[in-house]
Amino acid sequence: MDNISKAIQNAQQWLTTPFDTETQNTVNKLIESKNDAFVDAFYTDLEFGTGGMRGIMGAGCNRINKYTLGLATQGLSNYLKVQFPNEQIKVVIGFDCRNQSDTLAQVVADVFSANNIKVYLFEELRPTPEISYAIRHLKCHSGIVLTASHNPPEYNGYKVYWDDGGQLVPPHDKAVIEHVRNLKYNEIRFESKPDLIELIGAELDEAYQNAVVNQSLSNEGKDKLRIVFTSIHGTSIKSVPQVLQKAGFTHVHIVEEQAEPNGNFPTVVSPNPEEPEALKMALDLAEKVNA
Repeated sequence: MDNISKAIQNAQQWLTTPFDTETQNTVNKLIESKNDAFVDAFYTDLEFGTGGMRGIMGAGCNRINKYTLGLATQGLSNYLKVQFPNEQIKVVIGFDCRNQSDTLAQVVADVFSANNIKVYLFEELRPTPEISYAIRHLKCHSGIVLTASHNPPEYNGYKVYWDDGGQLVPPHDKAVIEHVRNLKYNEIRFESKPDLIELIGAELDEAYQNAVVNQSLSNEGKDKLRIVFTSIHGTSIKSVPQVLQKAGFTHVHIVEEQAEPNGNFPTVVSPNPEEPEALKMALDLAEKVNA
């Protein structure tokens, strides 16, 4: 079967329940177009791999959306119940600045709660390391971060963490993948149980930032060192300046043009800090203040 035929076959399954009316209307238009974007959205399933998933947002089985993330969350829920029988399972969910990260985080929280899993959901965007810390601090069994790291703006992702605060590794990764593969979309439990979802924020921030500051090796030179920092429109603006201030660094210069979280990353071609262009504003400021 060629890719177009596979795409049509897969897309037709999205024209019935459990898919909502808006999704079905979008899929109908995609089927009518039969263009490359349609084929790419439906010719295969977005794979849940080691650590989680990452892909372009939109309707389709090869896209990041409430249904593909719902399927992943349902599979993870099933596996957590196998691994921790007779326990009240707890998870942390965090999200970044990317478009739809907050709404997708709520979907994930709803599915976990529908499976009688206690959810700690960050009330606003937070950097990934804080979610890792929160898993251990709150003694949770797992955690999710809605992020696509430094991929282009049209991407989002779903990173899975275990009870040690680290990303999913063998043998758990392969086991979760099998649980997800064996599920159908109509098996996803979307019926939220709000009493199992608790919003977290400021208190956890304080504990996290203090834990980082307490690992400081030396207090020498903090009043002289000149630091330039850019979050490149991301979530680190929520913790890095605060930690530096608490640690006693008094000369921290923030690239203000890039300080506002924005999933469209308007001042860079790509938000990848490994590419020199992404740090041009930071380097220019560093020259100016002799950082």
